Amino acid sequence: MRLLRISALLVFLATANAPRLFAQNYQLVWSDEFDAPAINPFKWGMDLGAGGWGNSELENYTSRTENAYIDSGMLVIKAIKENYNGSFYTSARMKTQGKASWLYGKVEARMKLPYGQGIWPAFWMLGDNISSVSWPKCGEIDIMEMIGGSGTRDQTTYGTAHWDNNGHVSLGSNKALAGGKFADDFHIFSITWTPQSIIWYLDGYPYYVVPISSADRAAFQKKFFIILNLAVGGVWPGNPDLSTVFPQKLYVDYVRVYQDVQTGVPNEAAAPVSFSLGQNYPNPFNPSTMIHYAIPAAQEVRLDVFDVLGNCIATLVDKRVEAGSYSVEWNAGAYPSGVYFYRLRTDGSSATKRLVVQK
Repeated sequence: MRLLRISALLVFLATANAPRLFAQNYQLVWSDEFDAPAINPFKWGMDLGAGGWGNSELENYTSRTENAYIDSGMLVIKAIKENYNGSFYTSARMKTQGKASWLYGKVEARMKLPYGQGIWPAFWMLGDNISSVSWPKCGEIDIMEMIGGSGTRDQTTYGTAHWDNNGHVSLGSNKALAGGKFADDFHIFSITWTPQSIIWYLDGYPYYVVPISSADRAAFQKKFFIILNLAVGGVWPGNPDLSTVFPQKLYVDYVRVYQDVQTGVPNEAAAPVSFSLGQNYPNPFNPSTMIHYAIPAAQEVRLDVFDVLGNCIATLVDKRVEAGSYSVEWNAGAYPSGVYFYRLRTDGSSATKRLVVQK
Protein backbone atom coordinates (compact mmCIF):
# COMPACT_ATOMS: atom_id res chain seq x y z
CA MET A 1 0.00 0.00 0.00
CA ARG A 2 2.85 2.41 0.80
CA LEU A 3 4.38 1.88 -2.67
CA LEU A 4 0.97 2.46 -4.23
CA ARG A 5 0.56 5.75 -2.39
CA ILE A 6 4.01 6.96 -3.38
CA SER A 7 3.41 6.03 -7.03
CA ALA A 8 0.09 7.85 -7.07
CA LEU A 9 1.64 10.99 -5.62
CA LEU A 10 4.48 10.87 -8.12
CA VAL A 11 1.92 10.70 -10.93
CA PHE A 12 0.10 13.67 -9.45
CA LEU A 13 3.27 15.73 -9.10
CA ALA A 14 4.40 14.85 -12.61
CA THR A 15 1.13 15.95 -14.15
CA ALA A 16 0.60 19.04 -12.02
CA ASN A 17 2.64 21.21 -14.37
CA ALA A 18 1.46 19.55 -17.60
CA PRO A 19 -1.16 21.19 -19.89
CA ARG A 20 -4.56 20.67 -18.30
CA LEU A 21 -7.02 18.62 -20.32
CA PHE A 22 -9.92 20.37 -18.63
CA ALA A 23 -10.21 24.00 -17.60
CA GLN A 24 -10.67 24.66 -13.88
CA ASN A 25 -12.38 28.01 -13.59
CA TYR A 26 -14.24 27.00 -10.44
CA GLN A 27 -17.28 29.02 -9.38
CA LEU A 28 -19.56 28.45 -6.41
CA VAL A 29 -22.71 26.58 -7.47
CA TRP A 30 -24.12 25.39 -4.12
CA SER A 31 -23.42 25.98 -0.47
CA ASP A 32 -24.83 25.93 3.01
CA GLU A 33 -23.26 28.46 5.34
CA PHE A 34 -25.58 27.40 8.19
CA ASP A 35 -26.55 30.99 8.93
CA ALA A 36 -30.29 30.25 9.23
CA PRO A 37 -31.87 29.48 12.62
CA ALA A 38 -32.56 25.86 11.65
CA ILE A 39 -31.31 23.21 9.22
CA ASN A 40 -32.64 23.94 5.72
CA PRO A 41 -35.03 21.11 4.73
CA PHE A 42 -34.76 22.11 1.07
CA LYS A 43 -31.03 21.31 1.17
CA TRP A 44 -30.84 18.40 3.61
CA GLY A 45 -32.72 15.20 4.33
CA MET A 46 -32.09 12.84 7.24
CA ASP A 47 -31.33 9.15 7.34
CA LEU A 48 -33.11 7.53 10.29
CA GLY A 49 -32.76 4.41 12.39
CA ALA A 50 -30.24 1.90 13.72
CA GLY A 51 -29.25 -1.53 12.47
CA GLY A 52 -25.51 -0.94 12.10
CA TRP A 53 -25.60 0.76 8.68
CA GLY A 54 -23.48 -2.00 7.15
CA ASN A 55 -20.61 -1.33 9.55
CA SER A 56 -21.91 -2.71 12.89
CA GLU A 57 -22.35 0.87 14.14
CA LEU A 58 -24.09 1.43 17.48
CA GLU A 59 -25.92 4.72 17.01
CA ASN A 60 -29.57 5.35 16.19
CA TYR A 61 -29.84 8.23 13.70
CA THR A 62 -32.66 10.65 14.48
CA SER A 63 -34.12 13.89 13.09
CA ARG A 64 -34.30 15.44 16.58
CA THR A 65 -32.82 18.85 17.27
CA GLU A 66 -30.91 17.22 20.11
CA ASN A 67 -28.76 15.46 17.50
CA ALA A 68 -28.52 18.04 14.68
CA TYR A 69 -29.02 21.78 14.98
CA ILE A 70 -27.65 25.21 14.10
CA ASP A 71 -25.71 27.13 16.74
CA SER A 72 -23.97 30.48 16.14
CA GLY A 73 -23.69 29.97 12.38
CA MET A 74 -22.49 26.38 12.70
CA LEU A 75 -24.10 23.05 12.01
CA VAL A 76 -23.66 20.79 15.03
CA ILE A 77 -24.09 17.02 14.75
CA LYS A 78 -24.15 15.65 18.28
CA ALA A 79 -23.60 12.06 19.39
CA ILE A 80 -25.27 11.35 22.73
CA LYS A 81 -24.97 8.35 25.03
CA GLU A 82 -28.57 7.52 25.94
CA ASN A 83 -31.18 4.77 25.69
CA TYR A 84 -33.26 5.38 22.58
CA ASN A 85 -35.49 2.85 20.81
CA GLY A 86 -33.25 -0.06 21.73
CA SER A 87 -29.95 1.74 21.04
CA PHE A 88 -27.46 3.11 23.54
CA TYR A 89 -26.35 6.07 21.40
CA THR A 90 -28.03 8.64 19.15
CA SER A 91 -26.61 10.86 16.43
CA ALA A 92 -27.52 12.30 13.00
CA ARG A 93 -26.81 11.56 9.35
CA MET A 94 -27.68 14.31 6.86
CA LYS A 95 -27.72 14.05 3.07
CA THR A 96 -28.53 16.04 -0.08
CA GLN A 97 -29.96 12.97 -1.83
CA GLY A 98 -33.01 13.91 -3.91
CA LYS A 99 -32.29 17.61 -3.36
CA ALA A 100 -28.89 18.29 -4.98
CA SER A 101 -26.16 16.25 -6.67
CA TRP A 102 -23.19 17.03 -8.86
CA LEU A 103 -20.87 15.64 -11.52
CA TYR A 104 -17.27 16.89 -11.07
CA GLY A 105 -16.05 19.99 -9.29
CA LYS A 106 -14.50 20.95 -5.97
CA VAL A 107 -16.35 19.87 -2.84
CA GLU A 108 -15.23 21.16 0.53
CA ALA A 109 -16.27 21.67 4.13
CA ARG A 110 -14.72 23.54 7.02
CA MET A 111 -15.13 21.48 10.16
CA LYS A 112 -13.95 20.88 13.69
CA LEU A 113 -14.03 17.16 14.43
CA PRO A 114 -14.96 15.24 17.57
CA TYR A 115 -12.54 12.86 19.27
CA GLY A 116 -12.24 9.68 21.27
CA GLN A 117 -12.32 5.92 20.95
CA GLY A 118 -15.23 4.69 18.81
CA ILE A 119 -16.06 8.14 17.38
CA TRP A 120 -16.34 8.19 13.57
CA PRO A 121 -17.22 11.47 11.78
CA ALA A 122 -17.52 11.45 7.98
CA PHE A 123 -17.99 13.88 5.07
CA TRP A 124 -18.62 11.78 1.97
CA MET A 125 -20.54 11.22 -1.25
CA LEU A 126 -22.55 8.43 -2.88
CA GLY A 127 -23.67 7.96 -6.47
CA ASP A 128 -27.16 9.20 -7.29
CA ASN A 129 -28.02 5.79 -8.72
CA ILE A 130 -27.57 3.91 -5.43
CA SER A 131 -31.29 3.09 -5.28
CA SER A 132 -31.12 1.24 -8.59
CA VAL A 133 -27.64 -0.35 -8.62
CA SER A 134 -26.87 -0.51 -4.86
CA TRP A 135 -23.45 -0.14 -3.22
CA PRO A 136 -20.60 -0.39 -4.26
CA LYS A 137 -21.70 -0.17 -7.91
CA CYS A 138 -22.96 3.39 -7.28
CA GLY A 139 -19.48 4.48 -6.19
CA GLU A 140 -18.44 6.21 -2.98
CA ILE A 141 -16.09 9.15 -2.37
CA ASP A 142 -15.00 9.59 1.25
CA ILE A 143 -13.73 13.16 1.44
CA MET A 144 -13.01 12.96 5.17
CA GLU A 145 -13.23 10.15 7.68
CA MET A 146 -11.61 10.04 11.09
CA ILE A 147 -11.64 7.21 13.58
CA GLY A 148 -11.01 8.66 16.98
CA GLY A 149 -8.86 7.18 19.69
CA SER A 150 -5.41 7.03 21.18
CA GLY A 151 -2.09 7.43 19.43
CA THR A 152 -2.42 9.37 16.19
CA ARG A 153 -6.04 8.43 15.47
CA ASP A 154 -7.50 11.77 16.60
CA GLN A 155 -5.07 13.63 14.32
CA THR A 156 -5.41 11.53 11.14
CA THR A 157 -7.93 12.02 8.33
CA TYR A 158 -8.66 9.47 5.60
CA GLY A 159 -9.69 9.92 1.97
CA THR A 160 -10.96 6.91 0.01
CA ALA A 161 -12.73 5.97 -3.23
CA HIS A 162 -14.89 2.82 -3.40
CA TRP A 163 -16.36 1.16 -6.48
CA ASP A 164 -17.25 -2.20 -7.99
CA ASN A 165 -15.02 -4.24 -10.30
CA ASN A 166 -16.43 -7.74 -10.04
CA GLY A 167 -16.52 -7.04 -6.32
CA HIS A 168 -15.79 -4.20 -3.93
CA VAL A 169 -12.58 -2.25 -4.68
CA SER A 170 -11.15 0.73 -2.82
CA LEU A 171 -8.13 3.02 -2.92
CA GLY A 172 -7.28 5.53 -0.23
CA SER A 173 -4.71 7.23 1.91
CA ASN A 174 -4.48 9.42 5.00
CA LYS A 175 -2.95 12.63 6.26
CA ALA A 176 -1.96 13.42 9.84
CA LEU A 177 -1.56 16.76 11.56
CA ALA A 178 1.94 17.70 12.65
CA GLY A 179 0.65 18.16 16.18
CA GLY A 180 -2.53 18.27 18.20
CA LYS A 181 -5.81 16.76 17.06
CA PHE A 182 -8.63 17.70 14.70
CA ALA A 183 -10.84 18.53 17.67
CA ASP A 184 -8.56 21.46 18.56
CA ASP A 185 -9.48 23.72 15.64
CA PHE A 186 -11.28 23.98 12.31
CA HIS A 187 -9.77 22.50 9.15
CA ILE A 188 -10.83 22.42 5.50
CA PHE A 189 -11.39 19.00 3.95
CA SER A 190 -11.89 18.89 0.18
CA ILE A 191 -11.57 17.09 -3.12
CA THR A 192 -11.23 18.18 -6.71
CA TRP A 193 -12.99 15.79 -9.06
CA THR A 194 -12.49 15.78 -12.82
CA PRO A 195 -13.09 13.14 -15.51
CA GLN A 196 -9.45 12.08 -15.01
CA SER A 197 -8.98 11.95 -11.25
CA ILE A 198 -10.08 12.67 -7.71
CA ILE A 199 -7.55 14.56 -5.58
CA TRP A 200 -7.85 14.85 -1.78
CA TYR A 201 -6.76 17.95 0.14
CA LEU A 202 -6.28 18.93 3.75
CA ASP A 203 -6.31 22.70 4.30
CA GLY A 204 -5.65 23.23 0.61
CA TYR A 205 -2.67 20.87 0.35
CA PRO A 206 -3.07 17.74 -1.84
CA TYR A 207 -2.16 14.44 -0.27
CA TYR A 208 -3.66 11.72 -2.49
CA VAL A 209 -4.93 11.12 -6.02
CA VAL A 210 -6.99 8.32 -7.61
CA PRO A 211 -7.21 8.11 -11.43
CA ILE A 212 -10.81 7.42 -12.53
CA SER A 213 -10.77 7.50 -16.34
CA SER A 214 -10.55 3.72 -16.84
CA ALA A 215 -13.68 1.77 -17.79
CA ASP A 216 -13.86 -0.09 -14.47
CA ARG A 217 -14.24 3.26 -12.65
CA ALA A 218 -17.20 4.52 -14.68
CA ALA A 219 -19.17 4.97 -11.44
CA PHE A 220 -17.27 8.24 -10.91
CA GLN A 221 -18.51 9.69 -14.21
CA LYS A 222 -22.04 10.14 -12.78
CA LYS A 223 -23.64 12.51 -10.28
CA PHE A 224 -23.04 12.12 -6.54
CA PHE A 225 -24.78 13.56 -3.46
CA ILE A 226 -23.24 14.65 -0.13
CA ILE A 227 -23.55 13.01 3.30
CA LEU A 228 -22.48 14.32 6.72
CA ASN A 229 -22.70 12.00 9.69
CA LEU A 230 -21.25 11.17 13.08
CA ALA A 231 -21.18 7.44 13.77
CA VAL A 232 -20.50 5.71 17.07
CA GLY A 233 -18.67 2.39 17.04
CA GLY A 234 -18.34 -0.02 14.15
CA VAL A 235 -15.94 -2.54 12.66
CA TRP A 236 -13.33 0.04 11.66
CA PRO A 237 -13.11 2.37 14.70
CA GLY A 238 -14.14 -0.19 17.29
CA ASN A 239 -16.62 0.63 20.05
CA PRO A 240 -16.43 3.38 22.68
CA ASP A 241 -14.74 2.48 25.95
CA LEU A 242 -14.41 4.04 29.38
CA SER A 243 -12.09 6.71 27.97
CA THR A 244 -14.71 8.02 25.50
CA VAL A 245 -16.33 11.28 26.55
CA PHE A 246 -19.96 12.00 25.63
CA PRO A 247 -21.57 13.94 24.13
CA GLN A 248 -19.29 14.38 21.10
CA LYS A 249 -19.89 17.11 18.51
CA LEU A 250 -19.02 17.56 14.84
CA TYR A 251 -18.99 21.29 14.00
CA VAL A 252 -19.50 22.29 10.36
CA ASP A 253 -18.86 25.92 9.42
CA TYR A 254 -19.87 25.47 5.78
CA VAL A 255 -20.25 23.01 2.93
CA ARG A 256 -19.52 24.34 -0.59
CA VAL A 257 -19.57 22.94 -4.08
CA TYR A 258 -17.70 24.64 -6.91
CA GLN A 259 -17.86 23.63 -10.54
CA ASP A 260 -15.82 24.40 -13.60
CA VAL A 261 -17.82 26.70 -15.85
CA GLN A 262 -15.85 25.30 -18.79
CA THR A 263 -15.79 21.59 -17.88
CA GLY A 264 -14.95 19.62 -20.98
CA VAL A 265 -12.98 22.29 -22.87
CA PRO A 266 -10.11 20.28 -24.39
CA ASN A 267 -6.52 21.25 -23.78
CA GLU A 268 -6.71 24.95 -23.03
CA ALA A 269 -2.95 25.23 -23.56
CA ALA A 270 -3.48 24.48 -27.25
CA ALA A 271 -6.20 27.11 -27.67
CA PRO A 272 -5.36 30.69 -28.69
CA VAL A 273 -4.91 32.92 -25.66
CA SER A 274 -7.36 35.82 -25.47
CA PHE A 275 -7.89 38.56 -22.93
CA SER A 276 -9.81 37.23 -19.96
CA LEU A 277 -10.31 37.79 -16.26
CA GLY A 278 -11.39 34.65 -14.45
CA GLN A 279 -13.55 34.29 -11.36
CA ASN A 280 -11.39 34.09 -8.28
CA TYR A 281 -11.27 30.85 -6.33
CA PRO A 282 -12.18 30.17 -3.64
CA ASN A 283 -15.03 32.65 -3.44
CA PRO A 284 -16.10 33.41 -0.70
CA PHE A 285 -12.69 33.02 0.94
CA ASN A 286 -10.68 33.57 4.10
CA PRO A 287 -7.97 34.74 4.13
CA SER A 288 -6.58 34.28 0.59
CA THR A 289 -7.81 33.57 -2.93
CA MET A 290 -6.35 33.09 -6.40
CA ILE A 291 -7.19 35.44 -9.29
CA HIS A 292 -6.62 34.13 -12.82
CA TYR A 293 -6.17 36.20 -15.96
CA ALA A 294 -4.89 35.82 -19.52
CA ILE A 295 -3.57 38.28 -22.13
CA PRO A 296 -3.01 37.61 -25.85
CA ALA A 297 0.14 39.71 -26.33
CA ALA A 298 2.93 41.30 -24.29
CA GLN A 299 1.66 44.56 -22.78
CA GLU A 300 1.34 46.67 -19.65
CA VAL A 301 -0.94 45.01 -17.10
CA ARG A 302 -2.46 46.39 -13.92
CA LEU A 303 -4.57 44.33 -11.51
CA ASP A 304 -6.14 46.23 -8.60
CA VAL A 305 -8.52 45.38 -5.76
CA PHE A 306 -11.16 47.93 -4.69
CA ASP A 307 -13.54 48.21 -1.76
CA VAL A 308 -17.25 48.94 -2.29
CA LEU A 309 -16.57 52.69 -2.15
CA GLY A 310 -14.20 52.46 -5.10
CA ASN A 311 -11.01 52.91 -3.10
CA CYS A 312 -8.02 50.97 -4.44
CA ILE A 313 -6.79 48.91 -1.49
CA ALA A 314 -4.28 46.64 -3.23
CA THR A 315 -2.33 46.52 -6.49
CA LEU A 316 -1.44 42.95 -7.34
CA VAL A 317 0.18 43.48 -10.77
CA ASP A 318 1.62 46.64 -12.29
CA LYS A 319 4.17 45.77 -14.96
CA ARG A 320 4.72 44.63 -18.52
CA VAL A 321 3.66 41.00 -18.88
CA GLU A 322 4.31 38.53 -21.69
CA ALA A 323 1.39 36.81 -23.46
CA GLY A 324 -0.06 33.89 -21.52
CA SER A 325 -2.19 32.83 -18.57
CA TYR A 326 -1.39 33.89 -15.00
CA SER A 327 -2.55 33.36 -11.42
CA VAL A 328 -2.10 35.88 -8.61
CA GLU A 329 -2.84 35.39 -4.92
CA TRP A 330 -4.56 38.06 -2.83
CA ASN A 331 -4.44 37.73 0.95
CA ALA A 332 -7.26 39.67 2.60
CA GLY A 333 -6.13 38.97 6.14
CA ALA A 334 -5.91 42.69 6.93
CA TYR A 335 -9.39 43.49 5.60
CA PRO A 336 -12.85 42.91 7.09
CA SER A 337 -15.56 40.65 5.71
CA GLY A 338 -17.48 42.08 2.79
CA VAL A 339 -17.74 42.53 -0.95
CA TYR A 340 -14.72 43.71 -2.95
CA PHE A 341 -13.95 44.11 -6.64
CA TYR A 342 -10.89 43.39 -8.73
CA ARG A 343 -10.13 45.01 -12.07
CA LEU A 344 -7.72 43.98 -14.81
CA ARG A 345 -6.54 46.66 -17.24
CA THR A 346 -4.23 46.28 -20.23
CA ASP A 347 -3.31 48.55 -23.12
CA GLY A 348 -6.65 47.98 -24.82
CA SER A 349 -8.95 46.01 -22.48
CA SER A 350 -10.52 46.17 -19.03
CA ALA A 351 -12.63 43.78 -16.95
CA THR A 352 -13.98 43.82 -13.40
CA LYS A 353 -15.30 41.03 -11.17
CA ARG A 354 -16.59 40.70 -7.63
CA LEU A 355 -15.08 38.75 -4.75
CA VAL A 356 -16.30 38.10 -1.21
CA VAL A 357 -14.28 37.97 2.01
CA GLN A 358 -16.07 35.89 4.65
CA LYS A 359 -14.49 35.65 8.10
